[in-house]
Amino acid sequence: MTQLRLTTQFVLFAVLCGQVPTAVVAQTAPDAVPPAPATLSKTNPPAAPHSRYTPERFPGRAGKYYPLVWGVDSLTVRWAESGEVIRFSYRVLDADKAKILSDPHAEPSLIDPHAGVQLVVPAFENVGKLRQSVPPESGKSYWMAFSNKGRRVKRGDHVIVTIGAFRADGLVVD
Repeated sequence: MTQLRLTTQFVLFAVLCGQVPTAVVAQTAPDAVPPAPATLSKTNPPAAPHSRYTPERFPGRAGKYYPLVWGVDSLTVRWAESGEVIRFSYRVLDADKAKILSDPHAEPSLIDPHAGVQLVVPAFENVGKLRQSVPPESGKSYWMAFSNKGRRVKRGDHVIVTIGAFRADGLVVD
């Protein structure tokens, strides 16, 4: 009787854990000893279900502001090169409105109010500035890289990107 009770408890435990061992289910002999219950590994937690939900970068009017006023969308700020570089990229919708973003005389900066830093685009002797300064074309994506020496700006930080009169607030570093 106790053997049947242990087997029933083990099967119930296995079902609750999502694993039904076939050896225990097929077991019919009352004198057989059930195998030890499987323990969950701390190193491999169960994977979370994949969500198709992708949040909008900018809520409501802010999502319409940048395409209408500046002629750009798909503004992204990414952590690159192990955090030594922060890459800002955007897609041009209207080349005339987006000229300010590629103006070589406009100094771009990335500001992180939380960390209290202002990052600039570095200029190298052989390469020049790490940004694209060609005249923009509609439908193409452009980028610029900010030096994050000391890795002061972290993933998840809310930053501000300014290029001349252009200002994008609340961008989240991916």
